Amino acid sequence: MRILFFSLASTLAIAACAATNVQPETAEPAAAPTSLNRTAAVPQQADDPYFTAAAAAVDARAPETFAPHAKNVILFVGDGMGIATVTAARIYAGQRRGLDGESYRLTMESLPYSAFSKTYSHDAQVADSASTATAMMSGVKTLSRTLGLRSGISYGNCASTEGQGTDSIFEIAEAAGLATGIISTARITHATPAATYAESADRNWEDDRMVGGSGCADIGRQLVEWPAGDGFEVVLGGGRASLLPASVTDPETGKPAGARKDGEDLTAIWTAKSPDHVYITDQAGFDSVDFDSDTKVLGLFQPSHMQYDLDRDEDEAGEPSLAELTRAAITRLSRDEDGFVLLVEGGRVDHAHHNVNAAHALSDTDALDQAVAAALEMTDSSDTLIIVTADHSHTLTIAGYPARGNPILGKVAYGPGGMARADDGKPYTTLSYANGATGCKPGAESCVREDLTDVDTTDKNFQQQTLIFSGSETHAGEDVPVYASGPGAELFRGTIEQNEIFHVMGRASGLLAAEKD
Repeated sequence: MRILFFSLASTLAIAACAATNVQPETAEPAAAPTSLNRTAAVPQQADDPYFTAAAAAVDARAPETFAPHAKNVILFVGDGMGIATVTAARIYAGQRRGLDGESYRLTMESLPYSAFSKTYSHDAQVADSASTATAMMSGVKTLSRTLGLRSGISYGNCASTEGQGTDSIFEIAEAAGLATGIISTARITHATPAATYAESADRNWEDDRMVGGSGCADIGRQLVEWPAGDGFEVVLGGGRASLLPASVTDPETGKPAGARKDGEDLTAIWTAKSPDHVYITDQAGFDSVDFDSDTKVLGLFQPSHMQYDLDRDEDEAGEPSLAELTRAAITRLSRDEDGFVLLVEGGRVDHAHHNVNAAHALSDTDALDQAVAAALEMTDSSDTLIIVTADHSHTLTIAGYPARGNPILGKVAYGPGGMARADDGKPYTTLSYANGATGCKPGAESCVREDLTDVDTTDKNFQQQTLIFSGSETHAGEDVPVYASGPGAELFRGTIEQNEIFHVMGRASGLLAAEKD
């Protein structure tokens, strides 16, 4: 990590102007500016063409009077949460609460500023989560399947990473003395959270089994040996197997905990850092931590990904909800008078979509939205920039002319007794996917669509029907939403490049130099 700094020109004393694309009744009042007394960084990727183009685009939207005064930044990422997912989750969330789903409003949709984000990577029209996370965390577009590196690398080639590193917004924040934290319902070494701290020519190098003899540090090791500042204050998610050897017994399963070839217990490296560093694995451990203290918490609640929100009650050891994790993290990070930067990822929205299982995807989107509500409740819009977005979309579609109020997970009906039927005479669901594992398998002599007449399509494990067979449903390439509130949120408008999100966070917090400074 190599970060250069220079002082901001003057005390920040001018209020930010309200954006013109927001209706008066929803716009926040302009916040009183606060001098952050921060120095702005010039990160090592500052000469990257993607970086400079995005910086210029954000700079062009910022008025001459723009003054950074976001003491805190919280980035929420719904992995795979495209527009169709947001719409379906809105209806789902309203209906599960006994309300009119169509007119229901998710918390994220109440944020006063919004934009569309273009999610392509350096080498792909439809990108993966590693390259898109790198765009948001480091301000550059890069190769799909790679983390924290610029586009001059070769996928899977450790030697090619030389001179292609980046400084993430989290590394910049740590160097400036801010507190930092990451939360994910996926493995904490998975693509999105890993982009905050790791550089890897292959996103799959989560432990040393995958790296082999390449000489590159695996992602799990990069987490616990992260050299930025005094390190993360809070790391909460799944994925303890990547940090443990097989010789350790997993506290929940009673089986070998992991499969690190080096035999090291990386959680022991974490707890050895100081008496304040603790490691927890379940609800009881979470409940025992005083987050309003100087404790630094590594919480890994599953060997792999955390449970889907709909399935958390099936976990005997128990694990916190995403909203509970968010509240705990904000409590801990708010103790730092210098401010904080926090990532909260609803990582399993993506996994449910890959499994063509809309119920779990929509429930986990609702869970992320409840975490957003918790953050809004615990922070002040005058000093905290909150961003809610997605890394990419999925092939979920909403179609068929269902009557208003029809169950979003149900079969299309025009009204009572008015079940819709396709040209094959069979009913079909409002939600379906363009591809996935429930399509017609290659080589089949005939492909007859399943008759859903007697199937409960609202069951949480029901898999929606698909058009094209593929072992796993794929990502989709359309733009995704960005919702924002707080200082600097007015810089989100129109259609933006995904890597501009990094630059808005940096500009709004005073951690990143403006192009014209």
